[in-house]
Amino acid sequence: MADDFSFNIEKNLGTLSEGKGGWKMELNLVAWGERPAKYDIRSWSPNHDKMGKGITFTKEELTALKQLLDSIDL
Repeated sequence: MADDFSFNIEKNLGTLSEGKGGWKMELNLVAWGERPAKYDIRSWSPNHDKMGKGITFTKEELTALKQLLDSIDL
């Protein structure tokens, strides 16, 4: 497996929660490798050098998720 894994957090859109040790669950716009940026939800260490498992969305997928969440009575 290649060690030249790269990412760039282009924009921090907000924090969903904060856990032990300062790790935060965040919504960010992240470019993985040389690919266009996607919306990304995952946990990050305080200085963003380590990350947990997460999920990425295109703009269309995030829009569909927002519409779905808006339709749910929480």
